[in-house]
Amino acid sequence: MTSRSDILIQHSALLAHSFKRVTGQTLLKGRFTAEELAQNLYAAPFVLLSHGTQPDPLFNYANQMAQHLWEMSWSDFTQLPSRLSAEPVAVAERQAMLEEARQKGFISNYNGVRISSTGKRFIIKKAILWNMYDGTGTYQGQAATFKEWEFL
Repeated sequence: MTSRSDILIQHSALLAHSFKRVTGQTLLKGRFTAEELAQNLYAAPFVLLSHGTQPDPLFNYANQMAQHLWEMSWSDFTQLPSRLSAEPVAVAERQAMLEEARQKGFISNYNGVRISSTGKRFIIKKAILWNMYDGTGTYQGQAATFKEWEFL
């Protein structure tokens, strides 16, 4: 049986390797063991999140900064359909952005309004969104990272 920590270690590797593969950039500078990578991504000073491949994709990862920004626990975040991270008026714009990333592999410099679990509105700035593929080339969902946001 695979433990939750093993799953997080594997998912962190997927996030980092797929980001490098599609953007040519690294999420973190330096060399890390798989465990260190998972710990450092989770505690990173930037937002990192991802969703799976369900018809209405659920978040399957949210680092501490994402949890703080959206004001949600890990368990609440990872049960949330990713479309609900945006205001209802921004859902169509968000869907178009996701589709563009799906077709191109990734997009950068995305800006969009999001809403926390307590109703705080904020704009994410210069986000990078990318497709995640495992080592066999199987599509595993999409991920996003950004360092800048502003409360509205």
